[in-house]
This record gives sequence, C-alpha cells and structure tokens, in this order.
Amino acid sequence: MRYRTLGASGLRVSELILGAMTFGEQGGVGAPLPECRRILDLYAEAGGNMIDTAINYRDGASEQILGELLEGRRESFVLSTKYTVSRDRADPNAAGNHRKNLRASLETSLRRLRTDYVDVYWVHMWDRDTPIEETMRALDDAVRAGKVLYVGISDAPAWIVSRANTLAQWHGWSPFIGLQVPYSLLQRDIERELLPMAESLGLGVTAWSPLAGGVLSGKYTRPGGPATDGRLTAESLSARDHAVARVVQDVADDLGATPSQVAIAWTASRSRAIHPIIGARRVEQLRDNLAAADLTLPPESVARLEQATGFTLGFPGDFIAQTSPWVFGAALADPS
Repeated sequence: MRYRTLGASGLRVSELILGAMTFGEQGGVGAPLPECRRILDLYAEAGGNMIDTAINYRDGASEQILGELLEGRRESFVLSTKYTVSRDRADPNAAGNHRKNLRASLETSLRRLRTDYVDVYWVHMWDRDTPIEETMRALDDAVRAGKVLYVGISDAPAWIVSRANTLAQWHGWSPFIGLQVPYSLLQRDIERELLPMAESLGLGVTAWSPLAGGVLSGKYTRPGGPATDGRLTAESLSARDHAVARVVQDVADDLGATPSQVAIAWTASRSRAIHPIIGARRVEQLRDNLAAADLTLPPESVARLEQATGFTLGFPGDFIAQTSPWVFGAALADPS
C-alpha cells in the first residue's frame, strides 16, 4: 500500500480507505463483529491505515464496533467520523451543522470509539440552514480543544466549500483538508466543479461508492450473478447502468482482473487527490478490492471506459472549452 498526504495537510494516509458503513447488522445486511475483525485485520495487514465511519452508520453500531476492534492499536490508524445526521428524530436540534449538534455528536462519537480524539472530523453534508461561519468556528474550537486534529466536509456544493475555506484563511481557523464525495464511472458529476475546486484548494478527495452501489462489481454482468442484492435488481438498473457495467466487465476480462478492481482503479487514477473508500461485508470482498491498488489501467482501457459513460461537463465547462479558440486565437495555450 502506498501513502500520500491528505490534501495540503501533513497527514499520511493509505491510497485506499476502509469504509466501515457495513460494520454492524443493524438496519439491514451488514457484517457481524467477528467478520468486522477479520476485515480490519486484513486491511491493516495490507498496509491500510485510514478508517471512515459516521455517527449514524448502523445506528451507531459501526462506531461501537470500531471502538472495540481498535482497542490497543488506536494510534496505528487515522480514524475519521462524521456528524450532521440526526441523533434523535424527535429533537430538532439533534441534527444539522450547528454548534449544539456538533458538540453533542462529537462527544457521542468519542465515547463509542473509546478514544479522546478523532483524526479527521467530517461535516457529513451541507444542511442549508446553519451559517458556514458558525460551523467553521465550532469546528476550530474542537480542534483547539484537542478533540479533533483535522476537519473535512462531505456532500456539499463547491461554492460552500470554497467560502468555508476562505473564511478559515481570513480568521485563522482550521480549514477543511478533505472533501468526501461519491465518484464512479456511473457518477462523474464531481468532475464539473468539485474535483477542480479540490485540486485548486489542496483538498484530499475521499471518494465513496466507487462501485456505484455494487453495480460495477460484476454481480449483474457475470454468469450466474444474483438477480437482486436486496436493494437493486437487474431490472431496476437503467440501460446506461448495464452498458457501462458490461464495458467494465469486458475490460476486466481483457486485463485478467475483476470488475471491482477495474472500477476502483479507474476512480483512483483520475487525480492524485483521490483516495477511494472501499467497503465490504465479507473479507473476501475486501481482499478483491484491495488488489485494485496494484492495477494500472492502460490508456486504451481508460478511454474505452470513459467513452461508455457518455459523460459531458455541461455548462460552463464545455462552453469555455469550445469557445477558447475563438477567445484566444493563435495565443491559445496547450493545457498539458
């Protein structure tokens, strides 16, 4: 496993991050404690060092299980969790990005994780109501109190993230060092605004769902695959979903790899800022996913995969690219 600093911070994290959303059997199909232990052990043996969870994953069981499994080896991992999602549906202040929920959520997570600090504390998503100034100041207070080392944000518009880090720079607050967003061959939206912003501002990008909820894992394209996994069915997928999944399968067959490895390797190859988050319910799944770190996709395979997605930047990206020769004439610079 190779390591890179997370964004502009000095925090060194492995190229693949372990997602613990599957840790626990509450609220649907997940991994029981013994299997979670095997998953974490395999990840650590492979050199992985960053774990991603959230206060609401498996109704809190994910954090509780991690707290037990990390006993005695907490310092060997970069531990991250998130807040925003409601802790109590009957309490209007038990959710959101405001100071009150941040404080209560952080204390709850620290107690479950059996630690006195988290390495990265993520705002789980933009709540559209809390002033970003309040959130950034409250996060900075948590950093100054030693309960959080770094902060990041997930699932938010580019303009909010940019404004937040500009405010942090002006006031001397702790800036976001990371951005957590969905990214896969089936969901390339971040290429329009979020990924360019992250690269420009020096944010690490932890990419969730690189397998598009399992659609790109091969389960619907390999012979004898399941008709359903409890959430999706082969019939519920769009024609585009099936088309892209088939190309991923074909590329995997050509390279002697698995579809999961191809899909994860593509996500990782898009930018040095990107660290795919890989999750698993079984240790065999994780072993397969980890092998993506050693897979290098040939340029012709990358072109084939991306052509299948039919993705375009849309406005203003495509417009700017199309009009650049008209704007700059002979002075147009080669972007490479």
